[in-house]
Amino acid sequence: MSDTLISVLMLTGVVLTGGAAYVFRKGDKRRALLMLVAALVMFANVAVWLVPVK
Repeated sequence: MSDTLISVLMLTGVVLTGGAAYVFRKGDKRRALLMLVAALVMFANVAVWLVPVK
């Protein structure tokens, strides 16, 4: 189950990053920045979950 969640988070982060680039080119810089922040939060969550624990 956790592998599926991590995969979904990674795919969503990639899609959000691509969407942010698309929206930025259309001229909506604020929405693009918010999408990038959301993607970074998702990537940070994945990184935290994948850190090995003793």
